[in-house]
Amino acid sequence: MARSKSSQRWLKEHFSDPYVKSAQQKGYRSRAVFKLIEIQNKDKIIQSGMTVIDLGAAPGGWSQIVSEWIGKKGKIIALDILPMDDLPDVHFVLGDFRESEIFEKVVSLMGENKADVVLSDMAPNTSGQASVDQPRAMFLAELSFELAKKTLKKQGTLVVKVFQGEGIDAFIKALKGAFKQVLIRKPDASRSRSRESYLVAKGFML
Repeated sequence: MARSKSSQRWLKEHFSDPYVKSAQQKGYRSRAVFKLIEIQNKDKIIQSGMTVIDLGAAPGGWSQIVSEWIGKKGKIIALDILPMDDLPDVHFVLGDFRESEIFEKVVSLMGENKADVVLSDMAPNTSGQASVDQPRAMFLAELSFELAKKTLKKQGTLVVKVFQGEGIDAFIKALKGAFKQVLIRKPDASRSRSRESYLVAKGFML
């Protein structure tokens, strides 16, 4: 079957993308790892020995680099509704964390510790219609925030992907009610045409 012009453009852009090439060269599972690296370099959110939860983890790029940063004394719990190939020292939970059974698995894996950092790179399958896609994206961001409120320790950090559009201002306001500081980051590794950015919420207070 012949590819559409749009898919041909995407493939050309994808394989000429310097972040894709660099990820392949360095053995990272996705180009998205460079977004987190930029956030880490700027905001120093992850340190050795921390407990980290990675939401929407598949294919595992963020978990892969976080496991290096936290070292053997740290712990990373990765979740996704999609399967993910095993990574050394990464505890993967397959399923929807809104389900009590899945959430209890996360709590069990954390043990006596609460999370220092919750990461969410979750994004919906897009339809190309902002009126449909934006509410879906905001819903995922809100789910990440709800899980963070249940699992973060005091002074903990939430990093969550959002898309500019309806609902974002109210969401930022809600974060500011729960964290001491909320920063907006648009990593260079985010494609220029993308409306995505990341909110880095520091100093959990609830």
